[in-house]
Amino acid sequence: MKGLIALIIVSILWGSSFPVIKFVVTNISEFSYTWIRSLIATITLTPYIIYVYASRRLYAKTLKGGLLAGIAYALGLWLQGWGTRYTTASNSAFITGLNVVFVHLYEGLIRKKYSISLGMSLFLSIIGLYMLTAPSTGFNIGDMLVLIGAVMWAAQVIIVSKYSFGDPLVFTFFEMIPALGFIIPDFISGGIDIVEPEIILSITYLAIVCSNIAFALQVFGQRYVSPAIAAIIFLSEPVFASIFAYICLGEVMGIQQAFGALLIILAMSIASTRSTQK
Repeated sequence: MKGLIALIIVSILWGSSFPVIKFVVTNISEFSYTWIRSLIATITLTPYIIYVYASRRLYAKTLKGGLLAGIAYALGLWLQGWGTRYTTASNSAFITGLNVVFVHLYEGLIRKKYSISLGMSLFLSIIGLYMLTAPSTGFNIGDMLVLIGAVMWAAQVIIVSKYSFGDPLVFTFFEMIPALGFIIPDFISGGIDIVEPEIILSITYLAIVCSNIAFALQVFGQRYVSPAIAAIIFLSEPVFASIFAYICLGEVMGIQQAFGALLIILAMSIASTRSTQK
């Protein structure tokens, strides 16, 4: 139950990030946003890393897991942004959510740990995601790029599960490092943006709350919850994003989107019930 609660909080925190991200990326480039967010995240965790290193509790496996998850996270972020240039936002949101399918394929084909209830939760969650995002028909190069990005998001969930035994904050610190590489394309694409103080404050919230705290909770929660169930829970992120978008931006969810959100919550309930009954 504590694992489930931790992952639900993660989804809430990630959902709260969308209105803030929308504000940030309308003022600076997506490259600047990505590496500055990662820079602030690593800087704020550095004192703790120094303490852990001085205590001789900085283990190589946690470092390795964090970097591997960080590479998957950075690639997923980049491919999602690149692909969205050539497709619709609704297509991008739906295809990104399909990372849950790849996680479930991993659980069924590689780990050989699957059940009817998990299959039902997957089915309901995909239908709910489709209704919530309302993607358009057709398939183009942008959709393909976002789909490859979805594979990277699935890899991140799986890697976190594999290395979740480590210190969550140490893991998160090293997970943020690969995304710092976005400073290179930011510089090449026309120079680094001048960032206003209010933008820095917004990115600081994203870095501390939606990166450091959320990713640390993800590591902690996935100690107790399988990747397949975690992936279902993370699909509630767009549900919480819609709630925060309504509160902060006044965006209203239609009847179809609301029904899709209810299906995702039902799928999460089915998956969570299976987890707590083990």
